[in-house]
Amino acid sequence: MTQDTPAIAAARIEAERARARMMATARELQDEFLGLISPQTWARDIWEGAKEKGADLAEEAVDAVRSRPAIASGVVAALALFFARKPLIDSAGKLAKGVNAKRKASKDKPSAGKTRPRKSRISKKATETIA
Repeated sequence: MTQDTPAIAAARIEAERARARMMATARELQDEFLGLISPQTWARDIWEGAKEKGADLAEEAVDAVRSRPAIASGVVAALALFFARKPLIDSAGKLAKGVNAKRKASKDKPSAGKTRPRKSRISKKATETIA
């Protein structure tokens, strides 16, 4: 080995320090990259994003209802009617069948105070007869 001058020895030491800093930076980048692609990190990030978005939507919905309560009530009523349409239609059909059955029963049964057909107000004397 040859004897290095003090300038060369200082340059080698500085090169070793730079190499060590570069390797440390490479390890940090590798750890960060592996952290970014891990499924646990993705799941956590997605969950956090969904929670934030849900909270924002809920806050906006509350503000909208507070500013327009009548419209919000109408929307809720329309949704309730939409989701309950089948039971409501069934109930209306049963109600209509019940009314029709009562009408049919009242037509079929003889009534005690049945009225007779009305007589004409015009008397026979007032009409002409052909003999």
